[in-house]
Amino acid sequence: MASSSMNRWLRPEVYPLFAAVGVAVGICGFQLVRNICINPEVRVTKENRAAGVLENFTEGEKYSEHALRKFVRNKSPEIMPAINNFFTSPDRS
Repeated sequence: MASSSMNRWLRPEVYPLFAAVGVAVGICGFQLVRNICINPEVRVTKENRAAGVLENFTEGEKYSEHALRKFVRNKSPEIMPAINNFFTSPDRS
């Protein structure tokens, strides 16, 4: 009886839904851990919270200008720029 009720709920057509929800939960978890661990405005310990508002602009700049943002800063916002240039270039021979 238990396996038939399980087969009723775990159908193959819901696997993409499980995958999408799993990816969304993973992204949320990653962002939560990133903010708790390295965000300069989040203070978990009581000693750090007692310090009040800090003027730590360099630490905030380091947090917001991470390696991925530096990598994509001067890139064009295209998925496949070579293919786009091939089909949009007027001087094709």
